[in-house]
Amino acid sequence: MAGMNPSHSKPVALPEAMLQSLWAAARAAQARAYAPYSNYAVGAAIVDEHGAIHVGCNVENAAYPQGWCAEATALGALVMSGARKARGLLVLGSGGAWITPCGGCRQKLREFGEGQMPIVSANLQALGPIYSLEQLLPHSFGPAHLQQPLQQP
Repeated sequence: MAGMNPSHSKPVALPEAMLQSLWAAARAAQARAYAPYSNYAVGAAIVDEHGAIHVGCNVENAAYPQGWCAEATALGALVMSGARKARGLLVLGSGGAWITPCGGCRQKLREFGEGQMPIVSANLQALGPIYSLEQLLPHSFGPAHLQQPLQQP
């Protein structure tokens, strides 16, 4: 099957130094969020296949569907750098509850990340739960589906 393997859904562990670097980068990105409508600032930091960190913040728009998420902004920065693989993401919200990427961002992350890629939830005070991309987006559709011949059920 071209999808991710549910039996491998445990996230890959990130070194403590990388977690701290992602957290600091996401906090700096969150400080630049443009969220005048929801007042909910989000920062995201992604580490690529070379160990470089790419950041993004949410950018709202008066026409609500036209804004974009911090994770999508960070993925754009990753692609613009020439990288093509996401190895881990930390997403930081301004509320008290732990957040995870929205459904659209989970699919965007799937384009560049593997099933065991860690997704770290955080706020300004602490790191929270760590999930794998496969745990957040089981049985997903990804690039490999487009590279396989059509199979009859």
